[in-house]
Amino acid sequence: MTSDRATRRIELTMHKPWFALYGGIRPTLIIEGRGQPVQWGVGTWQLAADESVTLGVFLFNRMWRFGEAQFTLAPEDPAKLIYEAPIWPFTRGRMRLG
Repeated sequence: MTSDRATRRIELTMHKPWFALYGGIRPTLIIEGRGQPVQWGVGTWQLAADESVTLGVFLFNRMWRFGEAQFTLAPEDPAKLIYEAPIWPFTRGRMRLG
């Protein structure tokens, strides 16, 4: 089955601080409610080109979620986002246009 929806690629850069009070934790990316584990660094994802899409990121250390950040990407926004993880394992992260 093929879809006739227009799509676009976005680039998401995941930054971990050089000094963080947690180790061995990878981020989880949520696109429209569906989560997937991702790596630190640069990755690309395919999204709908003609509608706003909500992206979220969180970190999980086997006890609690932290570093949560969310961003709604509109069709006219640039295709680059940056997620910055927190230093402390009990604070929020930050997501912004790159």
